[in-house]
Amino acid sequence: MAVSEVQVFRLDIASQFHHLTDREKRYAHHMARAAWFGTRIILRQVSPESPAIFDFILELHRTCSGAWGSLIGPDVSSEDIRRLLTYAATFLSNVGNFYGSGDQKFVPGVERTVLEALATRSPVLTSLYEEISEQIEARPPFSLGYPSETAQSSYYPGGLISESDITPVSKILEQNSVFPENTRLQRKADGAGLEVLLASVHDGEIARFPLPDGKGSVRLVGGDHSTELERVCDELKKASKYAANDLQTQFLNAYVESFQSGSLDTYRDSQRLWVNDKAPRVENIFGFVEPYRDPHGIRAEFEGLVAIADDEETRLLSKLVESSSTFIRRLPWATPENDGKGPFEKNLFEPPDFSSIHSLAYCSSIIFPGINLPNYNDIRQEDGFKNVIIANRMVTESQAQQYPFIDASEAEQFKKHKYPAYYWWVVLHELLGHGTGKMMVEGVDGSFNFDVENPPMNPITGKPITSWYKPGQTWTGEFGDLATTVDECRAELVGAYLMDDLELLEMFGFNDDSEIRAEDLTYNLYQQLGTDGLRGLSNFNVDSGKWGQAHSRAHFAMLKCLLQDGGGVIVITHNKPKKSLTVQVDRSKIRTHGKQALGKMLLHLHMFRCTADSKGCRAYYENLSRVNGEYVDWRETVLANKPPPLVFVHANTFLAEDTVSLKEYEPTVEGIIESWAQRKV
Repeated sequence: MAVSEVQVFRLDIASQFHHLTDREKRYAHHMARAAWFGTRIILRQVSPESPAIFDFILELHRTCSGAWGSLIGPDVSSEDIRRLLTYAATFLSNVGNFYGSGDQKFVPGVERTVLEALATRSPVLTSLYEEISEQIEARPPFSLGYPSETAQSSYYPGGLISESDITPVSKILEQNSVFPENTRLQRKADGAGLEVLLASVHDGEIARFPLPDGKGSVRLVGGDHSTELERVCDELKKASKYAANDLQTQFLNAYVESFQSGSLDTYRDSQRLWVNDKAPRVENIFGFVEPYRDPHGIRAEFEGLVAIADDEETRLLSKLVESSSTFIRRLPWATPENDGKGPFEKNLFEPPDFSSIHSLAYCSSIIFPGINLPNYNDIRQEDGFKNVIIANRMVTESQAQQYPFIDASEAEQFKKHKYPAYYWWVVLHELLGHGTGKMMVEGVDGSFNFDVENPPMNPITGKPITSWYKPGQTWTGEFGDLATTVDECRAELVGAYLMDDLELLEMFGFNDDSEIRAEDLTYNLYQQLGTDGLRGLSNFNVDSGKWGQAHSRAHFAMLKCLLQDGGGVIVITHNKPKKSLTVQVDRSKIRTHGKQALGKMLLHLHMFRCTADSKGCRAYYENLSRVNGEYVDWRETVLANKPPPLVFVHANTFLAEDTVSLKEYEPTVEGIIESWAQRKV
């Protein structure tokens, strides 16, 4: 699909940056440079053509020095330039030619002759265009997924890998204690064997594992993304000289060691250190973090985030953190044992670090408003985790153009209440959604973290549990492609389930006397459950039957739950001829019907997750997220009303001798391109 219009937002950071000390600015600068040097890793993970398209855009900028009007000529109109710049900004903001949210391919809305004319401006452009001329256009593959005629995945380069190849290799890696997050899998050029490509500075064969059928072997080969990782490491080493404390120095050293060797055991060590670096002035996230875009759900995209803390907003969040245990005891699985939290909750909820931060550099295909890490559940249970709310990303939600799914009589009120409801929903999602739950685990030494002789009762069946995580098994390994979407759905449900708690809302500043009343905030949240569920349909591919985004699938499943089990708390009215959908919420049924339906769904997902019941989870969740019948018609109307995508422009930092300066750019497509050109990655 050609991209013709976007909504551009600047992630403002100047006021936060100028409050840093000179030492903190130097640390932030080198960390930001390290983050941006991960760009080409992400490009390579998205599609084979993405690195060359990236170079084509920046070379075109160089040839005209950003004076885009100078490109207008006999074969290139001003409208052509506008469309091409819109494409370029969208590409750069998504770090590739597939949307970060939805994984659908987008193309420039110009004729081929326009690109051919522009390609003559330099020998470099000519060469790059020859490389991208076919795949930059609207031709298959159209989406990310298992390699096929219509989908591709650069986690499986070459297109010769099938789903049946991936599963046995995953088992082999698991048996040999090789984590898959920083790997890719390809078939050797001669077709005679499989290679697991390990992201590391060091290259060469590391190990060779026999295939279970005795036919051939799997080679583990280091050196994937080596050039980029070396540049990342160089900047991390420079940053460590300006670290605020020993913990920061230690986790930066562990980052470097992990990126050099490819060892995720070392990376896991870095995460144990990182979670204990409480409330830093300059926060960071680095590594192969989120597996959303791998169709198999186990290989992760590189990510680099550097951000500056907002002390005032963080103090507000701390109040909720201190009261967390009170509200955990109100979740559906809470029973009298374990201090009122039940056997499927951690014995002690260690208050995590919860910060409001402003992004300085966020190198990722999708800019999330909130993050909860690390993703390793053993580290979360043993060492804790961190939550961050990315404030300068969050605020765009109140400014962006929305889907028109709320009746005109309520539209103004919906817009007024949406941001605070959304903000606190995200806060609860990150803290109590991702922060709760206890996995039932059998250790490699034969020990259990529960009484295996007298197993806890499953609150759904009323019988003792019969499944748990066996030695070597993990959440992502067992649940595969379902892991991320179910995890996000469960977290969203926790937030939504608690958003009618009057004591909680009072803590947030909402009661019967506040400008926005508590019940109005809850009502708005249910309206968002409706609009978000509908919006999610835009990321469902009817042809493949696959979802392109974990959160979108989760939102639709939640809406379907409320439509089927909510007793009319939400009603969707579809006017097919007028291509309109309207969400109506019955305020009187929120606590009596809506909360009950959400709680039932939440309890099911929680128990599947705690007891490693991937089979039961698949049957339950695939039914709730199945798009058929009238939902297919709804999807067509959703697509007809889709607002322009959001794109973001980040600042850059520059070092002159010992002084770090900051430059922000105009919130325009030209500003986005200029920021990337000056990034020099």
